[in-house]
Amino acid sequence: MKLRWATFSALTVIATLSFVAYYLSYHGDEVSSLTNLAEWQRMASPGELSKAHSFLSHNCTACHTPVKGVEAVNCIACHANNESLLKRQPTSFHANIGSCVECHREHQGSKARITQMDHNALVSLGLQQLHSFSNANDEEERLIIEQVTRFLEQNESNKSTLLVNPHLSPQEQTLRCASCHQNKDKHFKLFGDDCSACHETAHWSIPEFTHPSPRSRDCAQCHQAPPSHYMGHFHMISKVVAGKPHARVDQCFLCHQTTLWTDIRGVGFYKHH
Repeated sequence: MKLRWATFSALTVIATLSFVAYYLSYHGDEVSSLTNLAEWQRMASPGELSKAHSFLSHNCTACHTPVKGVEAVNCIACHANNESLLKRQPTSFHANIGSCVECHREHQGSKARITQMDHNALVSLGLQQLHSFSNANDEEERLIIEQVTRFLEQNESNKSTLLVNPHLSPQEQTLRCASCHQNKDKHFKLFGDDCSACHETAHWSIPEFTHPSPRSRDCAQCHQAPPSHYMGHFHMISKVVAGKPHARVDQCFLCHQTTLWTDIRGVGFYKHH
């Protein structure tokens, strides 16, 4: 009995020391914080799970693999059949991204939103996948992979080859926004698909944007008339309501105001589409 207890105690000590050694090897910059009792408590109980995962509160191994941490395979066990996620263009990249924890963070509380999109992570994960294909047999394919890898690995010192948007990191500027957001293009492709030239990843709106003067007559450079304007509605309803019998479809300024698209000159708010 004593031998069994001694063996158990020895194994416990070894396991504890192994865990500490592993933690120190990956968190060297946090060594000093290990002397803090709160840090040890955080490691043992990192925080409350979100409402969606609350049923796993007492089942750590459902998500965590010993020593390795949270692995995508554990997430896929429950989320692999989420067809609505994979069939929507903005989220279809989940089919081959191969990792989850970069954007989905747990233990932030029951009311926390566990999805925090990290566009930099997409580039990092893409690089990892490219490196895994670096042993391709075909010379041309290997050359393409090397060229793409070098492009993605650009940093601040040589980012001059990229379109510079001060609100985006060099990594984010290598992404092709349209591959996920093409069906959300409110510009109807009038400005191409290089969204990163103007927009940032945190907010779609552009704080620096100032609409041209209300007296501007170049509306058609940015705006397209709704489909109903080409189906008889424009002649039968729009021109009649606005009192502009000679207006053309591309003369938006004759009827509309810059305050609101449905704010009709001399009429006020009017929506009939």
